[in-house]
Amino acid sequence: MTGWVDETRAVHDVYLNFTKVFETVSHDTPIGKLRKCGLEEWTVRWTENWLNGRAQRVVISGTESSWRPVASGVPQGSLPCPILFHLLINDLDEGLEYTLSKFADNTKLGGVGDTPEGCAAIQRDLDRLESWAERNLMKFDKGKCRVLYLGRNNPMHQHRLRDNLLESSSAERDLRVVVDDKLTMSQQCALVAKKANGILGCIKRSVASRSREILLPLYTAHLKYCNQFWAPQFKKDEELLERVTRSATRMMRALEHLSYEERLRELGLFSLKKRRLRGDLTNAYKYLEGWCQEDGAKLFSVVPSDRTRGNEPKMKHLNIRKNFTLRVTQHWNRFPRAVVECPSLVILKTH
Repeated sequence: MTGWVDETRAVHDVYLNFTKVFETVSHDTPIGKLRKCGLEEWTVRWTENWLNGRAQRVVISGTESSWRPVASGVPQGSLPCPILFHLLINDLDEGLEYTLSKFADNTKLGGVGDTPEGCAAIQRDLDRLESWAERNLMKFDKGKCRVLYLGRNNPMHQHRLRDNLLESSSAERDLRVVVDDKLTMSQQCALVAKKANGILGCIKRSVASRSREILLPLYTAHLKYCNQFWAPQFKKDEELLERVTRSATRMMRALEHLSYEERLRELGLFSLKKRRLRGDLTNAYKYLEGWCQEDGAKLFSVVPSDRTRGNEPKMKHLNIRKNFTLRVTQHWNRFPRAVVECPSLVILKTH
């Protein structure tokens, strides 16, 4: 998707959601697909016996209903459940012209819609997906299906599922990450900061002690999680996240009168900004050492340099839209040769 946006194409990102698929899927459908996959018959029969013969009832205030057989649905929370569902939707993308991403009951279709032909191809894919759902006795929750339009001057052609027009959206949750139509992380940073402040308030109310021995492990366990992923693109988002650490370190006894930088030194912590930079630089080392060779070739190139300061050769970013490469290149090229030529990642982190 971002590759198309880099090429200034108009991208249509269609978020699709099945209706209560884990509860309503017919038992015959996954059993038939197990046989189609070529599994041994005893495995198929074991799975069929595991699904069939179940019953359920409702109990309200001690009053019980009669038992009723369960003819559909996959028991959630069981180990075979995700495997069966994966087999169920495995052929969902067969015959599609554009990219389909599948994760449990959430599906995302993306294509280029800057021409009438491209819009028609996306609509044909949606029609194929609707036909697949009908064949497999499943339904899309059309009220939750949305289209996210990416790229400048997007004509925003309207799509449909059967007779239902799909609404547009300025932001959607993509596996719990908020993605907006400008591909910034501002809304996600605000969401993460709000959640972190809520956790911090809970710690403040429920923990009487203000000693660093008690509060520091709680902060480390709950509020530093995934900081590397929420790399903000704007200073206002960066400050919003940093404010959480400021509040957390100010809670600890005997540190209230110190500045933020002094509190961090006293606790042996990095600021969130420095932690992100440190993580970026260790990932750059992995790319250049060939640990992620396929991806690294698209992000960086190494060019000779006649400068006397820093290391040689220099790193050059290839894709200016990749925020990661912009953050890393300038700092990496300032490192002395002894750092960039470290024989291991552990030594690099020490330097």
